[in-house]
Amino acid sequence: MLKWLDVLKFANNGNPEPDRRVEKTDEEWKALLTPEQYRITREKGTERAHSSEMCNLFEPGRYACVCCETPLFDSEEKFQSGTGWPSFTQPIKENAVAYHKDRGFGMYRIETVCNTCDAHLGHVFQDGPPPSGLRYCINAVAMKKLETNMRKATFGGGCFWCTEAIFQRLKGVTEVKSGYSGGKVNNPTYREVTSGLTGHAEAVEITYNKDEISFEDILRIHLTTHDPTTLNRQGADRGTQYRSIIFYRNDEEREAAMSVIKEVQTAYDDMIVTDLQMFESFFEAEGYHQDYYNQNTGKPYCQIVINPKLEKFKALYADKLKLEEPA
Repeated sequence: MLKWLDVLKFANNGNPEPDRRVEKTDEEWKALLTPEQYRITREKGTERAHSSEMCNLFEPGRYACVCCETPLFDSEEKFQSGTGWPSFTQPIKENAVAYHKDRGFGMYRIETVCNTCDAHLGHVFQDGPPPSGLRYCINAVAMKKLETNMRKATFGGGCFWCTEAIFQRLKGVTEVKSGYSGGKVNNPTYREVTSGLTGHAEAVEITYNKDEISFEDILRIHLTTHDPTTLNRQGADRGTQYRSIIFYRNDEEREAAMSVIKEVQTAYDDMIVTDLQMFESFFEAEGYHQDYYNQNTGKPYCQIVINPKLEKFKALYADKLKLEEPA
């Protein structure tokens, strides 16, 4: 793992050898890139803060150099910095990025460039999260998202212990995290969320393989394994943090959610009150909330509240269950 001293070493003493080199004339780059891409990557420009939706997208996958398509960063190292530019804690490989001293605008910074084609990417700072402590502040225009069959979905449906336990058992789902979404405070704590003052919902972030299960099927399962007709409540759990909500990431997902809600409505006597909200950010909950049911199956809440929901889920969707229970 790269640390700040490693970055300084490369900036001062030379960068690692790249796996390959790509060199083109200015005219060739201009023919390949859009004017904005050329300005950012070949003329060391900076895009306007908060100008790209890439800042708030955390789908699984990799980000490559827009000039030469060399993989640079993995979404697993992407985080919400609030700066207005996509931020990462590490490059995908030590030799994917090169570093140069930048003394422009009366400042001393470390510039990051693609080590394959010398495209300007952005800068790296030492104010990132642990364990690296680094923040690679990268222009979205300088990158392209590589295609992948993995997607993310974010839902709220009452206590996230229940929702997490259900989706962990769903075929095609590779990871489920419990956390907070839909509020107005960065990195809220559980105590802050339960106060109702932050506006967050208890939510789960689901990583799934779109070739194995569709977004529409995940929506149907979500809407039929909790009660989407009760406002800000699931059973004895009351408060806005327990609201039924679907966070869509684009217009296509919004249309899919509206369609599935209309379809599922016929199964309920009361109106579905599930909220639809554009996804902005997801903050992972404290460690003791993760994988809660699997680690605490003997506790009363798991026995009394979660077990009946799991039994209903298994009865409704037997053909969509994983062959083995989560460990």
